Amino acid sequence: MDVVERQIDGSGVSEAEWQACAWLQALPERTAETLFAGITRLVVVSPHPDDEVLACGGLMGCAHAAGVPVVVVSVTDGEACYPDHAVWLPQRLREERQRELDRALACLGLANTERHAWHIGDGTVTQHEAEVAARLLALLREDDLVLAPWMLDAHPDHEAVGRACARAASHRGCARLEFPVWGWHWVDPQQAARLWSPALRFQLSPNMQQRKHAAIHQFATQTGAAPGLDGDPILPEAVLQRFQRDYEVLLG
Repeated sequence: MDVVERQIDGSGVSEAEWQACAWLQALPERTAETLFAGITRLVVVSPHPDDEVLACGGLMGCAHAAGVPVVVVSVTDGEACYPDHAVWLPQRLREERQRELDRALACLGLANTERHAWHIGDGTVTQHEAEVAARLLALLREDDLVLAPWMLDAHPDHEAVGRACARAASHRGCARLEFPVWGWHWVDPQQAARLWSPALRFQLSPNMQQRKHAAIHQFATQTGAAPGLDGDPILPEAVLQRFQRDYEVLLG
């Protein structure tokens, strides 16, 4: 299924609009325990360091608490977020965003989790899609659950990673679910039932919600809290609100 005019633009759909969406409020609820039943690893594949924490950090923490190993794959380092910035140059961002992810994972109890950073150029994943799929295929096992970006998320890196995950998981024969990141920004809530069906909602405990909130705020280069950043951050408060709910949503 294709979507017409999917693009990330402006301030996007407000969290108030999403909270008023009858489809979102009526989503079937499942527990993390049901999600992890029958799998031996949770493999979370992220286009950029922060996407995994924003979209499913709570479930990653729940997996660890349930004794399910979590594998985190960062396809890029997210170094292209501030083009031509005088202070936050790409090499500095490559290093800092990986450190931010380390700190975020520690907030979720995942300080010692298995991590893979593939250092593919931020913004170039489409050109490396076949390589990403091949590397994922080598990493995956039949009894894994893969969490991957939504294949129509509007960011080209997200979409390419999503397609690569679909291909690798299909070839390996393992389960896969998708997470939207920028979809929350541009999808019309009145169209969500058509675009995101089936979907499931996973409630987070107050403790896990607090852990996720702390983890998100480790990404200072994205929230604008890093020293020397001028102008609008990648993740202003209006965007962060979509990921600070007491539940997470997976598609598929």
